[in-house]
Amino acid sequence: MNRIQVTMYSKENCSLCTKAKKVIEELSKDYPLTLHEIDIYKNDELLEKYQIMIPVIEIAGNEVEYGIIHKETIRDYLNHLAK
Repeated sequence: MNRIQVTMYSKENCSLCTKAKKVIEELSKDYPLTLHEIDIYKNDELLEKYQIMIPVIEIAGNEVEYGIIHKETIRDYLNHLAK
């Protein structure tokens, strides 16, 4: 399986973002994930788009989940990609 690009839109001092990053790190033990974290406060368009949604998890160009990130939701999506 090729490496899977995971983008997490986040901001500094965000407890939900910290928890989401931990979920991705845990899943990277089972899947070949590459995490790219983007601070929405460094891009006005992203800030406007995601300001009340963060964290946002995007996998292979698709927004999979935002807000409270559930490990099983991300795992289900990754399993779907593997098919």
